Amino acid sequence: MIEVLVVDDDLRVARVNAAYVEKVPGFRVAGEAHSAAEALSQLEALPQVDLILLDHYLPDATGLTVVQEMRRRGHQTDVIMVTAARDVSTVQAAMRQGALQYLVKPFAFAGLRAKLEAYAQLRRTLEGGGEAEQAEVDRIFGALSTPSEPALPKGHSPTTAELVRRSLMNAEGPLSAQEIAERTGVSRQTAQRYLKLLERTGRARLTLKYGDAGRPEHRYVWATHG
Repeated sequence: MIEVLVVDDDLRVARVNAAYVEKVPGFRVAGEAHSAAEALSQLEALPQVDLILLDHYLPDATGLTVVQEMRRRGHQTDVIMVTAARDVSTVQAAMRQGALQYLVKPFAFAGLRAKLEAYAQLRRTLEGGGEAEQAEVDRIFGALSTPSEPALPKGHSPTTAELVRRSLMNAEGPLSAQEIAERTGVSRQTAQRYLKLLERTGRARLTLKYGDAGRPEHRYVWATHG
C-alpha cells in the first residue's frame, strides 16, 4: 500500500481529499495535518509516509516551506501539491523543489485519481532498479505527465468545452442547459451534450429541480470538492 499524508488547513477539505485517496486502489491515508508544523510533526511520527498531498496555503507557513524543511531534515517523501495557488511563480517553485505533480483546486475525484494512478505507475516503473535506456527514461518521465482532463470524444470542440466548463465553474449555483446556452451563445442541445460529458467524467454533478408541472428540470453544478 502507498501511505499518504493529507495536508490541508481546511478540516472539511482534508477529510474529502482523504476520502478520495481511500477510494483509489493501492492507496491508504496514513494521517491528516492542518498546518505546516503539524505536517512536519506527522512526518516524523508516522511509521511510513510515501506521498504527501500538500496544500500551499497553510496558517503558519506555505506548502513550499514545508517541502524545503522536509528536504533539510533528510525526508525524500514524494509530494503532490493540491492547492488553489495558480500563479506561475508558485507552480515553478514547486517544480524546482521537487513536487511531482500539481493539482489546482477546485477539482473532482477523477482529477485526483488520475494524479494518484500516474504516481503509482511511476513507482512501479522505478521499482525495477538497474540502468535505464532512453525508452525507459521516457516512460519514467511520461508517468508524471498524464493529462488531468480526459480527452474529448470525437465531434466535440475544445473551445466549446472550455466555454461550458468556465460558465459552470463561475456560476454561483446549479445551471440548466438553457442557462448555459444563454451564457455561452451555443444552442441548448449543444450545451446539454457538453454538460452530460462533464457529468460522465466527474467534472460536474447533476441535480434535479422540481417545478409545479411535469418533469423535473436537469441542472448541473461544478464538482468543487477538494
